[in-house]
Amino acid sequence: MMIDLAYDGDGVARCGWCGDDPLYRAYHDEEWGREKRGDDSLFELLSLEGFQAGLSWLTILRKRESFRQAFAGFSISRVAEFAENDVERLHGDAGIVRHRGKIEATIGNAVAALELSEGLSDFVWGFAPPRRPGRPSGTSHLLAATPESTALSKELKRRGFGFVGPTTVYAFMQSAGMVDDHIEGCFVAAAGSG
Repeated sequence: MMIDLAYDGDGVARCGWCGDDPLYRAYHDEEWGREKRGDDSLFELLSLEGFQAGLSWLTILRKRESFRQAFAGFSISRVAEFAENDVERLHGDAGIVRHRGKIEATIGNAVAALELSEGLSDFVWGFAPPRRPGRPSGTSHLLAATPESTALSKELKRRGFGFVGPTTVYAFMQSAGMVDDHIEGCFVAAAGSG
């Protein structure tokens, strides 16, 4: 069972999922639920969420710098040019998650992103739900997927993206600040991050 809020030694309350790992806490405090725009920035988030499927987000955070190096800083135009030798190089890179399907999907997603006339950022933000009137009061009120994440997932798949199921897409929406799921009582929520 996940706790709703975790308190540090100074009594600061955070969403319980970030635990006491300093890297996880910094991600929670400074990034998660904060609005992010820009095609390459959102491509990075979408790619990392795809790699996270079946793993913990902390695993991905610990490998994020290696992912950035391996995938040319998540430049959509550069990743779209990756070829089979790049797939082999990435598959042998111990600094990242070495899953051939996820590697190939990331490259394919870059190609698909280049085909979006409005760009990836404007495209995905077009699926952002209206802001909620209040915050979730606990983890039991958090969803794994929403109608918006399901619609975005379906449209991304239709346009050739891979590893973008509704749950992965909802996690992406949370990390990009399209939704702000900081729990009521979390210090970030109290500061009005959303």
